[in-house]
Amino acid sequence: MTLLAQTVGLPEVIVVILYLVMVGYLGWLGFRRTRTTADYMIAGRQVHPFVMAMSYGATFISTSAIVGFGGVAGLFGMSLLWLTFLNIFVGIFIAFVVLGGPTRRLGHRLDAHTFPELLGRRFQSKFIQVFGGLIIFFFIPLYAAAVLIGGCVFIATQFNIDYNVALLVFSVIIAAYVVVGGLKGVMYTDALQGSIMFVGMFILLIGTYWMVGGVVEGHQTLTSLADLVPANFKTIGHQGWTATPDFGFGDIKYNLWWIVISTITLGVGVGVLAQPQLVVRFMTVKSRKELNRAVLIGGIFIIVMTGVAFTVGSLSNAWFATHGQPLTGRVVKIISEEKNHAVIQLMSKNEKGDWVDIEGKMAPVVLAEADPTLGNATVSGEQVPVVNGRSISIVYAGKADDIIPAYINKAMPKYFGLLFLLTLLAAAMSTLSSQFHALGTALGRDVVEQIWPSKAESGINRSMHITRIGIIIGIIIAVVISHDPDETYIIARATAIFMGLCASAFLPTFVGGLFFRRMTRPAAIASMITGFVVTAFWLLLIKAQEAGDIGLVQIVTKALTGEAKTSILANSPNWPVVDPILVALPISAIVAVVVSLFTQPPDQSHLARCFHGPAAANKESRAKALSATGVE
Repeated sequence: MTLLAQTVGLPEVIVVILYLVMVGYLGWLGFRRTRTTADYMIAGRQVHPFVMAMSYGATFISTSAIVGFGGVAGLFGMSLLWLTFLNIFVGIFIAFVVLGGPTRRLGHRLDAHTFPELLGRRFQSKFIQVFGGLIIFFFIPLYAAAVLIGGCVFIATQFNIDYNVALLVFSVIIAAYVVVGGLKGVMYTDALQGSIMFVGMFILLIGTYWMVGGVVEGHQTLTSLADLVPANFKTIGHQGWTATPDFGFGDIKYNLWWIVISTITLGVGVGVLAQPQLVVRFMTVKSRKELNRAVLIGGIFIIVMTGVAFTVGSLSNAWFATHGQPLTGRVVKIISEEKNHAVIQLMSKNEKGDWVDIEGKMAPVVLAEADPTLGNATVSGEQVPVVNGRSISIVYAGKADDIIPAYINKAMPKYFGLLFLLTLLAAAMSTLSSQFHALGTALGRDVVEQIWPSKAESGINRSMHITRIGIIIGIIIAVVISHDPDETYIIARATAIFMGLCASAFLPTFVGGLFFRRMTRPAAIASMITGFVVTAFWLLLIKAQEAGDIGLVQIVTKALTGEAKTSILANSPNWPVVDPILVALPISAIVAVVVSLFTQPPDQSHLARCFHGPAAANKESRAKALSATGVE
C-alpha cells in the first residue's frame, strides 16, 4: 500500500462495533419477519417507500461509485458528472416512473420473485429464467469484487491492517446477515446504511470546498492545473480536469472521450436499468402510489452520492497541488514559468548524503519557493539545484482506486476519516448484500428449482437453503477475484463491464416484455443470447484493456498476423476503447424486434393476464374456447 494510515484508537473501534451491532440487529429483525419465500426474496411486497428508495439508492451507489469512479474523476476530471445527470434521468426517472410501475404490476400478476423469473414467466420460457439466472450467478461476483476492493482498500489503510485480512473479515460480516435475513434484512440495513452514506458524502463536499478555499477558488485552481496533465493522458485527449475531452473519431487523441462516454457514462448510466438486484426492488412495494413517493427520495440521494464523489475526486488534484507533501527532485522541463509549473525527476539522498535519481519517477509539479537548504545534485558532471514541488492526485496515490482514500487520509481531519469509514462500510455492505442476495436467488430460484424442481411441501425451505448456499458460493468467488488487485481503475472497469452486460443481455427483453405485446418467446431468447455473445466477443477480442488482460486476443492475433496485439482492431483508432454496450445493445434490440415480427404472436390469454390481470385472462380463455367450438 502506498497510503499512510491514520492511527485508529479505541473511540473509532467502539463506533465501528456499534455500527455493526445496529446492522446485526436489523439483519436479525429481517430474519424474525421472514416466514415465506416471498418474504425472503421480495420482502413480502410490503416495504415502506422510504425503505425501498434508500435500499435502491444504497444498492446502486457502492464503493465502486465513491472510491472507484471518484478515483477515475481524479484522473479524468469533472466530465464524469455527465454520469450523474444520466443516473438521475435514467436510473431514477426512467427506472421508477417508466419501468417501475409496469414491473411491479407484472411481478404481482405473475407472482415473480426474481428478475429472471419475471422474464421467464412473461415469455413462458424456462430457458430464459435459467439463462438469466446463470448470467447473474457467474457475473455478479465480478461486480461484487469491485465493491469489495473499494471498501477493503480504505479499511486496510484506516486500520493499518493487511488488505487480505480486511477482505476476509468484511466478507464474513456481510455473509452473516445476508444469509440469515433475506431481502427484508438487506433492505432494513440498506435504509440505515443509505442514511449514513448521505450524511457522510454531504459533509465531504462541504469539507472539500472549505479545504480548497471555496467553490470559486477551488474550481479556478483546478482549471489552472490543466497543463500538469501527464503526457500519456494528453495523448488520448485529456484537456484538464474542468474540460471535456477532445471529441471525434479516427485518432488516438479521441480515446479518452470514448472511454468516458461509452464505458463510464453509457455503460453504467444505461446499464442500471437492467440490474437484477435493482429491478427486484420495484416488486417490493404494494402500490404504484408508494413507488411514486420513492422517486424524490431516490433522486436526491443519487445526485448527492455521485455528484459529490465525482466533484471531490476532481478537486483532490487542487488540494494536493496546493497542500500535498512536497516532492523533491531536479527540473527536467519547464511547463509554465508564469505558473511555476514544471516536470521534475524525483530524487532522494543515498547513504552518502548525495542526491540521486529515483529511477523512472517523474512528476508534473507546482514548484515551491526556493529552499536553499536542499542543495545541489550532480548530473552528468554538472551541479543542478534540487527543488520542491507539489503534484496532482495520481502521483501521491499511485493508482486511481487509491485517490479517494489517499485524499481522505491526507486532507481530512481524523474524525472525518471515521465518518468516511462508516460511509464506505455502509456503501459496500448495502450493495454487496443486495448483489449476493440476487446471486443466491438466481442459483436457488432460477436455476436449481427450474432444472430440479421439488415436489415436496418442503420445497419452500429447500429453495431458501439453496439460495443461502448460492450466497456463500458467490461470496467465496468474489473474495478470490478481489485478492491482490493491481490493475488501473479496476473498480470502475469491473462495474461498467457487469452493467453493460446486463443492459445488452436483459434490457431489450425486459422493456419488450413490459411494453411490446407482440414480442415473442423466440425473440426474447434470441435477443438475450445475441446481447451476451456480442458483449463477450467484444470483451475477448476487441476492447483492448479487457481483451489484453484475458489474453485470448494475443493468441488469435499472433496466429493470424505473427504479432501479438491487445485487440484485433488495434490498428483502428478508438475502436479498442469503445464499450461493448454501444454495439451489443442496439444489435440485441434489433434482433428482438425482427424475430418478433417473423414468429407466431404470443398467446392472447397469457398477454391478458400479464397486462390486465387474472380476470381478463380467464375472460380471454373462455372467448378462445367458445371460438374454437364455433359458438359466438
